[in-house]
Amino acid sequence: MHPDPRTQPREFLRSLYDAAVARALPAQNTARYLPPPPKGRTLVLGAGKAGGAMAAAVDALWPQDAPLSGLVVTRYEHVPPAYKAKPGRIEVVEASHPVPDAAGERAAQRILELTQGLTVDDLVLCLISGGASALLSLPAPGLSLEDKRAINKALLNSGAAIDEMNCVRKHLSAIKGGRLAAACAPARVVTLLISDVPGDAPEVIGSGPTVPDPSTCADALGILQRYGIPVPAAARAGLESGAFETPKPGDARFADHQVHMIATPQQSLEAAAALARESGLDAHILSDEIEGESREVGKVHAALARAVARRGEPFTRPCVILSGGETTVTVRSKGGRGGRAGEFLLGCAIALQGQPGVHVLAADTDGIDGIEDNAGAVVTPDTLARAVAGGMKAGEYLDRNDAYSFFSRLDDLVVPGPTFTNVNDFRALLVL
Repeated sequence: MHPDPRTQPREFLRSLYDAAVARALPAQNTARYLPPPPKGRTLVLGAGKAGGAMAAAVDALWPQDAPLSGLVVTRYEHVPPAYKAKPGRIEVVEASHPVPDAAGERAAQRILELTQGLTVDDLVLCLISGGASALLSLPAPGLSLEDKRAINKALLNSGAAIDEMNCVRKHLSAIKGGRLAAACAPARVVTLLISDVPGDAPEVIGSGPTVPDPSTCADALGILQRYGIPVPAAARAGLESGAFETPKPGDARFADHQVHMIATPQQSLEAAAALARESGLDAHILSDEIEGESREVGKVHAALARAVARRGEPFTRPCVILSGGETTVTVRSKGGRGGRAGEFLLGCAIALQGQPGVHVLAADTDGIDGIEDNAGAVVTPDTLARAVAGGMKAGEYLDRNDAYSFFSRLDDLVVPGPTFTNVNDFRALLVL
């Protein structure tokens, strides 16, 4: 039995989130996309927050008598406990996300080295999920890891969209933007993807290490200029000269490669919608591609929920409204804590103004909102009243990008721990 949305709204919203996460777990979605073992050996390479779980799934499913080896990098504390306790045939290492570190650089270098000596008889399984961009950090020639860290941090704080960030990352990398697949030639490459980006574009997920890249050095330079991000001299020279250009569509090295999307944000939203309908509620999926400033997206969702609650338009209540995508946070104040989900919820709570009958959960499907220990939080009709009673002004917390502290003091954080998958933002509004 599922929690009753009318008597247990908080628990019901959490069950929707859990259903969305469960739909995206690699163990459920990998088998149908695995090719048969090749004549030669099978090498598994990959990166992302779901990397450990994807490696564990492939290891469990691959024939025990068929050669299998490889290296996958995931975020710290994102290796499934069972695979960590009893490692399999695929080595899984950990590194920093969202800002790269030396461990990620070493892992990326080792992954490139493992491609040496591959033949036409060999198969490379590439396992890519959200977070791969930061975890596979191997700077282009002439750039240092510190250069990449500085640019990455500035991009994260700039409000740039994920495709813009990844365009820059690809062109300042020695492994992303199709370069990994190019290095695997002449072996066949099969890529399994878990999408964490609006539109599910393979070249954007993890900065597309195994697919050709249609963007250009000029595009990357334009993005850096648009957001006023300082560009080290070596990076500028590589971009302006075209020396950092990526492999393009039509490159013969990608001819026989396959790409499979094994989990997407839309599928997770549909799983949550199905659970809501089983509980007797109408469910409406707005979009799996919502982008924009998190607090502003929160205000828009609040306006919709208020219209439903007050006028029964455009949806009749009771109902659940779902959305996904990847919003952004422009950091305006140092010292605040919180990620996209928290910022969305704080903007939403302020705009709702305690609207009766509206309960909201927003959480990242990887279990981590930004760099904190929570996935997100919950807003209830009495959120603002409880905040005032505790001497807190929601607007002040929003001004300093401190949603984590706000919801922590209210004991409204959602803390599932790492989920071992990642299909990005999940938002659910229950209107009773």
